[in-house]
Amino acid sequence: MKLKNLLSGLLILTAALSTTAQEKAEFKPSGKASGKVFFNYHYDMTNGTKKESSFEIQRAYFGYKYHISKDFTASVTFDVGQNEGGSDYTAYLKKAQLDWKMSPVVKLSLGMIGLEQFSDQESFWGYRYIMKSFNDQYGFGSSADLGIKANIKITDKLYANAFVINGEGYKKIQDEDGKQKIGADLVFKNKGLIAKFYADANTTTVVDNGGNEKDVTVSALAAFVGYKFCDHFKMGAEYNKLINGSKYSKAADNHDLDGLSVYSTYIVNKKVEVFGRYDYLNSNKLDGETEKWNLSKNGSAITTGVQYAPAKGVKMALNYQGFMHKDTSIEDKSLLFVNFEFKF
Repeated sequence: MKLKNLLSGLLILTAALSTTAQEKAEFKPSGKASGKVFFNYHYDMTNGTKKESSFEIQRAYFGYKYHISKDFTASVTFDVGQNEGGSDYTAYLKKAQLDWKMSPVVKLSLGMIGLEQFSDQESFWGYRYIMKSFNDQYGFGSSADLGIKANIKITDKLYANAFVINGEGYKKIQDEDGKQKIGADLVFKNKGLIAKFYADANTTTVVDNGGNEKDVTVSALAAFVGYKFCDHFKMGAEYNKLINGSKYSKAADNHDLDGLSVYSTYIVNKKVEVFGRYDYLNSNKLDGETEKWNLSKNGSAITTGVQYAPAKGVKMALNYQGFMHKDTSIEDKSLLFVNFEFKF
């Protein structure tokens, strides 16, 4: 009996000490600033080019993330990039997002939110400072938009994301129709494997050549599979399709785009990587036309190079980028790049 009472007393004392420790380790709000810059020098070897070489800053990101409580986090990011309609460098509000961890399996995000259409592909590709992922590069979707999304953990290996957004991207305000884009994706992760399927739809009112209004639904589909075979080699492939749009934000009845992207990386060591990527972009023929509507931009892209990371937060890569046009009347592009990414 004495032993039983002693054990009971120890359990009560342990629980009390644990509660006191938890109370002392109360959550303290905290924040952190961040920045990232994409810089490059390139030499254009394309026949007939006038601007042979140039230094560029393609992007500069500045952000701040603040942990309000255990369940709420706020973040703001500004994107400084080139703008054809104004100055060479214009600051955009890229993200103004509130994350609410509603439960261990559901997180809600609202405001100017980061989107999931190509986030996994971009992360697996791993060289955003050199080239955007396929969907972003060819206008199949935007990386951020105004709206709300829910990330749901179905199992330890299966995740879902559903969203409602304006549909115009983070550089434009809501259009006059006031119609939203809806979409969802499923992501499966298991050890070295990642598989993803994505779909969205956005109905927009357009005016045809006769002046008549018509509702057209722009849809994007994406399927992606990536696999890390070992500590030194990984490979990914994705297929993407855009239906009834010349761009994700520009409805065009019966104008479709589709394409394939395949990429791989060989990791030599912690500082050196060798990478390669192949893209293929295609479009359909319109009724009564002999050529595909996007022929001048259809073709294949090749990117290959070597990355060196001398320190944490610094990356540099010597790489070749080429584009072979389907339209033989257009000169194929051929460029040599030295890209840098530095962040804090």
